[in-house]
Amino acid sequence: MDNITRLCREQTRLTMLQISLLSRMAIVFPFLADLAHGELKVYVRTKDPESFLIVAQQRPHTVYLPGKDSAVGCRVRAIEEPLIKETFQTGKPARGKREWNYGSMVDMFTFGIHDGDKVIGVLNFEVDLDKLSIEGYSHLLDAAVAVLYHARHILNPEQFRPITASDGIIITDAHSRIVFADAAAVRIYRVLGVGSLRGGHLFDRQMTQHVTRETVETDRPWQKEITAGGLILIRREIVVREGGNLCMRIVIISDVTETRAKDKEIRIKSAVIQEIHHRVKNNLQAIASLLRIQARRAKTAEVKAVLKESVNRILSISVVHEYLSQQGSEDIDVQEVMGHIFDLAARNMTDRDFLIRTEFKGPRLILPSKCASSVALVLNELVLNAMEHAFTGRKSGLIGLAVQEDADHWHLDFYDDGVGLPEGFEDMPRKSLGLTIVQTLVEGDLGGTFAIENDERGPGHGTHARLCIPKVQPNPTDEG
Repeated sequence: MDNITRLCREQTRLTMLQISLLSRMAIVFPFLADLAHGELKVYVRTKDPESFLIVAQQRPHTVYLPGKDSAVGCRVRAIEEPLIKETFQTGKPARGKREWNYGSMVDMFTFGIHDGDKVIGVLNFEVDLDKLSIEGYSHLLDAAVAVLYHARHILNPEQFRPITASDGIIITDAHSRIVFADAAAVRIYRVLGVGSLRGGHLFDRQMTQHVTRETVETDRPWQKEITAGGLILIRREIVVREGGNLCMRIVIISDVTETRAKDKEIRIKSAVIQEIHHRVKNNLQAIASLLRIQARRAKTAEVKAVLKESVNRILSISVVHEYLSQQGSEDIDVQEVMGHIFDLAARNMTDRDFLIRTEFKGPRLILPSKCASSVALVLNELVLNAMEHAFTGRKSGLIGLAVQEDADHWHLDFYDDGVGLPEGFEDMPRKSLGLTIVQTLVEGDLGGTFAIENDERGPGHGTHARLCIPKVQPNPTDEG
């Protein structure tokens, strides 16, 4: 439930249809504040006829106004707001001044929001006209009011997205003749060779002769991307009609040339990075293939096993690079990468008749790429260790990964349902290369902690390897 609906239901006598109308019109409030270059507030009558309730407030993006606390939900006495009271009583617009801050005065413009003959709300603009050097400001105000009454109908919120300070604003009359153009619009069209906008026709040949490309999106027929004079412009047009007849056009011109150039640069860099990851993956797989050949030629089972483990380590790192080569982001999905590592282990480290089951618990975990390779190698070592020791004498087994997180850490619990750790494991000297690698990577590279222990049910019920990884990764350049 939005604020307008909640406040009106609790503190006013407005009907649900009237409340729904106000809530629907709120779509355009940010746009109206930007268009009028002033702070917007909407007042409604409370159950007490001598007080008003502020149900909406919006500050403009187009001009700077000193910050104030939100007034939404505040009650004001009718005697303190004579202009608001006047508009409620007469239904007609009113204009006056109010003290803004430390003796500084601002202009007030009030307009009624009607349901038939009844005024259900009053919209107020507070504008510091002394700081605005806008010729023809009244056209902006007229356009804002026209959009306000236009907003009684179903609207596309995207069409009325906020205006920025760098956007140009053009307003036409009912004949598409330009009656207002702000400094930003004049500056943009001057680059296109148009010296004067006011008085010209919006669709005059002079306005379009430098256009080299024009693209209209099918789902946004009111918006065009225009390439002209070395600029890339977004042209957003709002057509205001009354009784089926054109009243005015409001055109917002945004210069996105620099944005598009940066987007292109980012796309190129992303493509290069993806290609690098692809090549690294191919090189790692080539190395793994060479080690496989070497393993087949090895004369002892111990050498074969060592080479097989090395192949799996290399391939686990290649999995990360393969994932990154296919993604537009430099972040990785741990569950997806883990799935690939499970598959590698199942193919390379188990007998054909051994059935390995896998599972994931918890939310999906997205990690930055800078720690992805280390995490992948850690998980690979834990998988290899489980395959080698957990399921002795068995034909099937379960390995899984449970994920949790708090404000500062990721918590990974790698577990199996195997035979568990031998008695006195904690006191044994750490001889496992895999566990040594895990401890070194977790504590040294990732700045986390690592612990391995039996399931709480005791030996014979599986093992838990618990990783705690800080979300803020240590800087590799830090000393100490």
